[in-house]
Amino acid sequence: MTTTTPSRRRRRAPSRIERVAGRAAALQKPRVILAGLLLLALTSVMLLDGYLRAEVGGDQRVRTGASSGKVPDKVLDGGPILTFRGGQATTVSVPEKTIALTFDDGPNPTWTPQVLAILRKYDIPATFFVVGSMVSRYPSIVGDMVEQGNEVGIHTFTHVDLSYQSDARVNREMQQTQLALAGAAGITTTLFRAPYSSETDAIDNYSWPVYKKLGEDGYTSVFVDTDSDDWKRPGVSKIIKWATPEDGEGASVLFHDAGGERSQTIKALPAYIEKMKAKGYTFTTISGAIQKQEAASGAQAQQGGPNGRAGAGGAGPGTSNLQAAHREATGATLYEGKALIGAVAVAEWAVPVLSVGLLVVGVAVLGRFGMMLILARRHYRQRNRRRFGWGPTVHRPVSVIVPAYNEKECIANTLESLSRSTHPIEIIVVDDGSTDGTSEIARNAAHALGMTNVRVVRQENAGKPAALNNGVGSASHDIVVMMDGDTVFEPDTVRQLVQPFADPGVGAVAGNAKVGNRNTVIGAWQHIEYVMGFNLDRRMYDLLRCIPTIPGAIGAFRREAVLEVGGMSEDTLAEDTDITIAMHRAGWRVVYQEHARAWTEAPGSLGQLWSQRYRWSYGTMQALWKHRKSLTDKGPSGRFGRVGMPLVVIFQIVTPVFAPLIDVFTVYSMIFVDFKAALLAWLAVLAVQLLCAAYAFRLDREKYRYLLMMPLQQLAYRQMMYLVLIHSCVTAMTGGRLRWQKLKRTGEVGTPAGVS
Repeated sequence: MTTTTPSRRRRRAPSRIERVAGRAAALQKPRVILAGLLLLALTSVMLLDGYLRAEVGGDQRVRTGASSGKVPDKVLDGGPILTFRGGQATTVSVPEKTIALTFDDGPNPTWTPQVLAILRKYDIPATFFVVGSMVSRYPSIVGDMVEQGNEVGIHTFTHVDLSYQSDARVNREMQQTQLALAGAAGITTTLFRAPYSSETDAIDNYSWPVYKKLGEDGYTSVFVDTDSDDWKRPGVSKIIKWATPEDGEGASVLFHDAGGERSQTIKALPAYIEKMKAKGYTFTTISGAIQKQEAASGAQAQQGGPNGRAGAGGAGPGTSNLQAAHREATGATLYEGKALIGAVAVAEWAVPVLSVGLLVVGVAVLGRFGMMLILARRHYRQRNRRRFGWGPTVHRPVSVIVPAYNEKECIANTLESLSRSTHPIEIIVVDDGSTDGTSEIARNAAHALGMTNVRVVRQENAGKPAALNNGVGSASHDIVVMMDGDTVFEPDTVRQLVQPFADPGVGAVAGNAKVGNRNTVIGAWQHIEYVMGFNLDRRMYDLLRCIPTIPGAIGAFRREAVLEVGGMSEDTLAEDTDITIAMHRAGWRVVYQEHARAWTEAPGSLGQLWSQRYRWSYGTMQALWKHRKSLTDKGPSGRFGRVGMPLVVIFQIVTPVFAPLIDVFTVYSMIFVDFKAALLAWLAVLAVQLLCAAYAFRLDREKYRYLLMMPLQQLAYRQMMYLVLIHSCVTAMTGGRLRWQKLKRTGEVGTPAGVS
């Protein structure tokens, strides 16, 4: 055993890279928070969109057949306009030969503009009772509506029967609609029409308290004298007939500009207007009808605004050109309204994009599974044929490089496993400035095991790439095997790993990394990921000749190939991915050797797992960016750039980032849309994943019992990996660099024979 000892170490000032790393570490927490906020924003956008479409908070109940014994007779027998001036219920009728034309359920982007065009053509106003959720989705239509001189009233925010709702829900329905009107047209309104209402004689004991409460808040409730029933689509002639009042009576007439297909309404409306004008009728708004009736009675029209938030705008300067029921929105009401309109605009844009993204992700995920199953099977059958071989058996000795930084718990197990190697090896332990006595433990272990083929080389702490390069420079043989200081090999691992070098075109070989500490929940999750996500992928990438990463736990390289590409680079956090891509670009073939197994200690806590995967994902992004020119190169470099790079970007970055959409949409659908259908869809996707995982376990001859953890893995682990990737993306955009990170080890992964 040979030992190389450096000269006495001197204190030195932090390097530029170390200073940048320190600043990056200080930014980690805000980036993690930002990743969480992005997921929260996604959920919030979906909930807002669902609320607008009555999928969230929707209530389809409609009350019928209730008693009206508590409703005053003068209200049941009165006109269609109900006010509570001075706390007393008062009804107002529409004057004779007068039509208060009203429309419910809008605005609608198809039908409402056509209605407005007809009203503009005949120069008549109308009153539109709008649904707040529709106002927030189509604010410009409401702006046109008001600018044209029409009047608007509230038809609730989500079109619910208020007789079933609590006082808080009633207030919310009104206030949210007022905010939508403020954001869309800069106004609030005192008019209200309840969904599913009709004439005043239909008021019952359940809805009456609602009208009383709203009346006390300053709202005027509007009912119907004549209903066109256009929503039934009975035909143009019947719509006109049913909308016509009898014997010259005035009427509050109901049409609909939304809520369904309204082509018959659009055809009937011009004919109806012409007919009523021919009969000597005039058209007005609800406020106009009130003013006309009160003028006829010698009373001066006075209307107060709703109490509280709805009337927050007040009747200030500039209200003289507004309809009598309108109030100018100012202050907080105006700004909150604009914020609501803005949020809805984001949701209206984002949800369709997310839906398309979900479709793309779903296709990509299923396509990946299909490719893995087909190509992995072909790879397995090809490599396990009796007559398959790489060429003459490789017997020559190889160098095994073990970079180690504070590996006192594991280094002895690593050396013990290498002592049983069936292939001739020299072992170079590169101690990267450890402070826990790693080098002494390595020397003592080698001495105790009687190993004369071990060299311990110490260097100042410079990072894993520098340690590996030091090992390559110290190697005596033309093939170098690289492994981590927390990994153990099976006796036959090195022999299996180096056989592909019989092919002179092979420059590097990826081994089969296994999770040794798999008997915990986190360990089992990673075990599934290693077998399915890594090794099944490598079979696919091997056949496509674009393996992107040789795992640091087990990989072998032709020494001349490593030197040709400049050694292990410190440009990225993923030096293993970096050098693998460099090998491809240099024209070397990179292959996967499934029979060369290594057992590694996976992170044992969520914090350590986060740190490891963050380094991996960020390092992969760095490596892809570093080698981006391969996309336009010719020859082997261009082949990897146009085949391997897109696959890595799609399968390792884009798809995992958007994969949580599947879970978020599933939960959303289960709660608010169709529980059974959503659950079945999620179970179907899980079944496909289980099928792929089971096949991967079969190829690797693993025990199937660990697959019982897969449903939980999908619910929790995937979300964590999403946050890690978002964290990495944010870091990539803001800059930052991390040094070789040391995870806490326990040394529980002993010799391979002890692993179950």
